[in-house]
Amino acid sequence: MAFGKRLALVGAALAIAWSGAAAADDTAVAKLSDGALRSKIEYCKMCHGENGQGFRGFVPVPRLAGQQPQYFENQLQSAVAGRRHSKLMTDILKSIPPSMRRPLAVHFSQLVAKPLGGAPRDLIAAGRKIFEEGIPEANVPACMACHGEGAKGHNEVPRLAGQLDDYVISKLSNWGSERGQASAEADPVRIMAVVARNLTRSQMSAVAAYVSDQP
Repeated sequence: MAFGKRLALVGAALAIAWSGAAAADDTAVAKLSDGALRSKIEYCKMCHGENGQGFRGFVPVPRLAGQQPQYFENQLQSAVAGRRHSKLMTDILKSIPPSMRRPLAVHFSQLVAKPLGGAPRDLIAAGRKIFEEGIPEANVPACMACHGEGAKGHNEVPRLAGQLDDYVISKLSNWGSERGQASAEADPVRIMAVVARNLTRSQMSAVAAYVSDQP
């Protein structure tokens, strides 16, 4: 199936999945007073930061602030289902009860944090070009087509704005081993597998520098 046709198929599938997300958010917010949820939030902040801004340590700890709740929740489900693997996080993600996934996702989606910065600024212009125009000769579509203007994401498509550049590079470089277990043809992970495979390391670094600089 042609790449463009697969992308259209993903769009149609995601439109159906997004239809009930807004109503679920209200229910999630109402549960934030639960003691167990508060405890889990504080546990997450120990590594991801008080405002969910992420952290650079032995390994890059990703930004969670402002992340799309549907995407956030889906990643928790993916870990349980074995579609996403992380040496550090898989067991932790599996420990989160299903009833806590949506409230946790909503909480972090509402946090605001400045980007940590630190990416090479001389790569930002090249990264913006790839983000907005893609690389047609390499079968890489414009990142903006899915992640939106300013890399804010939408529902099941993640926010990349403000994400640590070294974390973005790591995820793209290791996509096949960490995220390559998607089974459904319409799963957006399958589309990203093609993109990650067709990007060079320098192109990954440029895109990562651009999105990490976005507020």
